[in-house]
Amino acid sequence: MAKPDSKTRLLDATLKLVRAKGYAATRVEDVCAEAGLTKGSFFHHFKSKDDLAQAAVAHWEAHTTGFFAEAPYHAGAGPLERLLGYVDFRKAILTGDLTEFTCFAGNIVQEAWRSHPQISGPLADNIVSHGKTLQADIEAAMIQYGVKADWTAESLALHIQAVVQGGFIMAKATGGAAAAAQSLDHLRRYLELTFKGE
Repeated sequence: MAKPDSKTRLLDATLKLVRAKGYAATRVEDVCAEAGLTKGSFFHHFKSKDDLAQAAVAHWEAHTTGFFAEAPYHAGAGPLERLLGYVDFRKAILTGDLTEFTCFAGNIVQEAWRSHPQISGPLADNIVSHGKTLQADIEAAMIQYGVKADWTAESLALHIQAVVQGGFIMAKATGGAAAAAQSLDHLRRYLELTFKGE
């Protein structure tokens, strides 16, 4: 397999380090060391750390869009099966080090929502728009199971993302994926109760 080009290596290093250390603590020198490249190579591609971060936003967006578009939960027979499959998939990918499964977008939004809005704003949009990919299945499940509620499909889609992002925080707080997995188990039961009443 071909080694990624130098720009991609810098972007991948940024995703990893921000998830490990946060945005403020991640230095250009750290990114270069992680990527195995020189600062000269860095400045060939990027004008500054903020310039790198903005490119990393697009890199993250492209990665996550493709990753979730190809995920197996889309093959579920019905809308509820697809929603539950989504939760199961989120649980299944809680593997490896915290830096491998936590969310780059969530990290930056939590840390830099006020200090770097030009970076955190597009990532906040990424989280919200990803949540909304579940909205059509929620609407279809509401119809299929006759759910009449004072909440909307959009609000449930965003709640699911709140549980996912909160699970990442609990994983960091406890030093492992178990707490995040348990939160997803609770979410799965909640969805089954909401639609099936069981």
